[in-house]
Amino acid sequence: MSKNQENSLWRRNVLVLWFGVFMTGIALSEVMPFLSLYIDTLGHFSKNQLTFYSGAIFSVSFLVMAIVSPLWGKLADRKGRKLMMLRAALGMAIILFLMGYVTNVWQLFILRALQGATGGYISNSNALIATQTPKEHAGHALGILVTGMTAGNLLGPLFGGTLASIVSYRMSFHITGIILFLVFILTMFFVKEEPHVAPADSSPTSTADLWHALPNKQLIFGLFITTMLVQTVNTSINPIISLFVRELTNNSNNTTFLAGVVAAMPGIATVFAAPQFGKIGDRVGTHRMIKIGFCIAIAALVPTAFVTSVFMLMVFRFIIGISDATMLPAVQTLLSKNSPSEMTGRIFSYNQSFQSIGSVMGPMFGALVASVFDYRGIFIFSALLIVLNAILFNFNTKSLRK
Repeated sequence: MSKNQENSLWRRNVLVLWFGVFMTGIALSEVMPFLSLYIDTLGHFSKNQLTFYSGAIFSVSFLVMAIVSPLWGKLADRKGRKLMMLRAALGMAIILFLMGYVTNVWQLFILRALQGATGGYISNSNALIATQTPKEHAGHALGILVTGMTAGNLLGPLFGGTLASIVSYRMSFHITGIILFLVFILTMFFVKEEPHVAPADSSPTSTADLWHALPNKQLIFGLFITTMLVQTVNTSINPIISLFVRELTNNSNNTTFLAGVVAAMPGIATVFAAPQFGKIGDRVGTHRMIKIGFCIAIAALVPTAFVTSVFMLMVFRFIIGISDATMLPAVQTLLSKNSPSEMTGRIFSYNQSFQSIGSVMGPMFGALVASVFDYRGIFIFSALLIVLNAILFNFNTKSLRK
C-alpha cells in the first residue's frame, strides 16, 4: 500500500467512525430530557416511583455496559474490531427502534439494559483507529474521535428534546434507530480494517495470561482510574445543573435554555480543542498533556464554586471542556502505545467500562454532595477529585518518566 493510500484510508476511517461515535453518544444520552415524561405515559406512578424508575432506567445501560465491555473487547481481539462495531451498531439500531413500542416500564428497563449489553462501538472505534493509524498521527486521530463521542453525549439531550417536541417520544426512538442503522451501513462499506492473522500454531490466550505478561500493568490500570475520575467529575453536575442555573438567574423564564447552553459548553470546547491538543501531544509527550489538563481543570473548578452569574458559569464550563480535550485523547493514545496489539480491544473495552462506572458515580456523588454542602460544594469536591487523580497519575506513570 502506497503512502497516499495509507493516508487516505486512515482519514476515511476517522471520518466514518466520528459520525458513528457521535450518533452512539446521542443514543446514550438523548433520553435525558424526556425519559421521566415517557415513563409517566407507561402507567400511574407517584412522584417517588417516577424518580426511582427514571434513575434506574437511565443508569442500567451504563451499569450493564461496564460489565460486558471487556467480554466484547476479548472477542474483538480475536475476530476483529470492525465486526464488533457492526454488531454494536445493528444491535443498538434494533433496540432503540423497539423502545418506541414499549407498553410498560419493565419492557423499557430491559431494553435499556440490552442497549448497554450491545455496547462497544466507541471502544472498538478507538481500538481500530489506534491500531490502524500510523503512529505519528495516532494522537491527532484519537483526538478527532473524542470530539465525536463528547459532542454526541452533550448534544444528545438537545437532539432528543428537540426531536421529541417536534414528533413524539416514541417516534424519536424510531428515528434514532434508523440513524444507527445508517451507521451500521456506513461502517460495513466504508471502514477498512487490516485483517489480523494469527500464527498457525497459536492458540487463544486468556485475558489473565495476557494481563500477567503485560509490561506496564500499573500504568494501564492507572489510566483506567484516570478515565473513571475524569468522567465522574464531568457528570457530577448533571443532577443539579438546571437548579443551579435557576438559582443564579433568580427563577428566570429561560432557565431551561440557559441550562442547555451551560451543559453544552464543555462539549463545544472539546470539539474545537481536542484535535489540536492531540497533535501537540504527539510532539511534546502525551503524559505531559494529561498533567496540563489536570492543572486547567483545577483552575476552572475552584472559581466555579464562587460564580455569581450564568455567564461566568459558562466560561468556566468551557474551560473544563478544554481540560477534557487535553486529557481524554491523551489517555487513549497512552493506552494504545502501551498495550500489545493482541490485547488492544480488551484494553479499550476495560477503559470504557471504567468510563461507564464514572458515568454512574458522578451523578450519585453530585446529588449527595449537593444535599450536604449545597450546589457549589460539587465544584470543590470535583476539584479535590482532580487533585487525587493527579497524584495517582503521577505515581502510576513513573515508568514513563524513566
